[in-house]
Amino acid sequence: MPVFPHSPFTLAAVTFRAAILALVASTYAASAMSQSREASPSAPSDLIAVTPPTTSGDERIEDRIQNIFAEVDELKNISASVRNGVVTLEGSTTNAATADRAEQITLRIEGVVTIQNRIEQAVGVGDNVSPILETTSTRVNQIVRSIPLLAVALTAFLIISFLGHLLASWKGFWRRIMPNSFLSDLVAGASRIIAVVIGLIVAMNVMGATTLLGTVLGGAGVIGLALGFAVRDTLENYISSIMLSIRQPFRANEHVVIDEHEGIVVRLTSRSTVLMTLNGNHLRIPNSTVFKAVILNYTRNPERRFEFDLGVDANDDPVAAMQLGLDTLKSLPYVLEQPDPESYIQTVGDSNIVLRFMGWVDQRDSNFGKARGLAISATKDVLEQEGFTLPEPIYRLRFDTGTAQPAATGTGNAQAAPSRRKETAEPRDAADVKPDSHLNQIVAEERAATGEEDLLDEKRPVE
Repeated sequence: MPVFPHSPFTLAAVTFRAAILALVASTYAASAMSQSREASPSAPSDLIAVTPPTTSGDERIEDRIQNIFAEVDELKNISASVRNGVVTLEGSTTNAATADRAEQITLRIEGVVTIQNRIEQAVGVGDNVSPILETTSTRVNQIVRSIPLLAVALTAFLIISFLGHLLASWKGFWRRIMPNSFLSDLVAGASRIIAVVIGLIVAMNVMGATTLLGTVLGGAGVIGLALGFAVRDTLENYISSIMLSIRQPFRANEHVVIDEHEGIVVRLTSRSTVLMTLNGNHLRIPNSTVFKAVILNYTRNPERRFEFDLGVDANDDPVAAMQLGLDTLKSLPYVLEQPDPESYIQTVGDSNIVLRFMGWVDQRDSNFGKARGLAISATKDVLEQEGFTLPEPIYRLRFDTGTAQPAATGTGNAQAAPSRRKETAEPRDAADVKPDSHLNQIVAEERAATGEEDLLDEKRPVE
């Protein structure tokens, strides 16, 4: 098969040939370099002299080694002999490290060609126990000599720590600087810890243990980082407590809804927010949850609007029904005149028209739930008294042709159902809608009886 120029077959063949040539060239170059290295080996940095050293030279090397060993306590039991630059080390040591040290020192002597290490490790009880006793005695003497320095360092540490503790105990000073009690306690505790750390640094500097100090601080940093990850949720809750104490979203005795939790605020602590539910139960919510939650406050604005729906028959006049309902709402003593009650048509169905009524109450004087319920009852009664029909559920039944019809029972004329309409509206007393003070009394007793500190402060700004 012919190969066309610039075809894939041509490019593949050329690439294959080039690869073979490159492989052959690299193999040849490697072989040439290997032969070159074998023909001319490089000379080592330390050459052994062709002419052997003289006897006087060996003696000088031996004297030099012996003089060095005589100055080192651990090497006094080791002897050295030199012949033609070869040093033979003999003797006994208590550990292998001493033998290695003698060998390293010998290698540094000029004229030494090699070393024969014949040093033996002593196995006698006295040889091994004596160095330990000497080392222990030396360390005890060092500690005794450093007692005055240790006393100075300990005194400096205690003085600085005491000053930090004294400064942290001045509650009035910190409260004057930071009106927030939680922050003042936090800064006071931090000042005590800082004083202890400064005292430790000064004491170690006096003793000259700066290296140990760096190690301790580095280890403390690693431990602190690990603890930070371990107690991440606790730290988040603690920081949330700080933020809530600085910018408070509610006050004590306020009626709030925090996410799905509703109740009266009892107190704000360094860990949680305490609520008294509307059922009289004690509820604690973590401050980290409160800080991120959606909070609805019913007490901040005492005026609150209620609304309800009533249906009238499709044949009735919805506008007249709305006007009658508005007049009824305005006549109720617990419904505010301003803003005015309102009404509109919500939906129009097949058999009824749904009307929506709205009115405002003051929660300081009226219970919201009671006021709304009585307003619904009053409006319903008035509409029924004026002839408006409040539709009942209607079901349409279809009978197929040929199906037997049920026999009629009765006299032939349907009797009118007894009217459920009330002739006169029952009297309504404004006292019926007064707010319930029982929960507020429970909250007041809870705040007075418990000695737990409350971070809610009337002087702090409110969001």
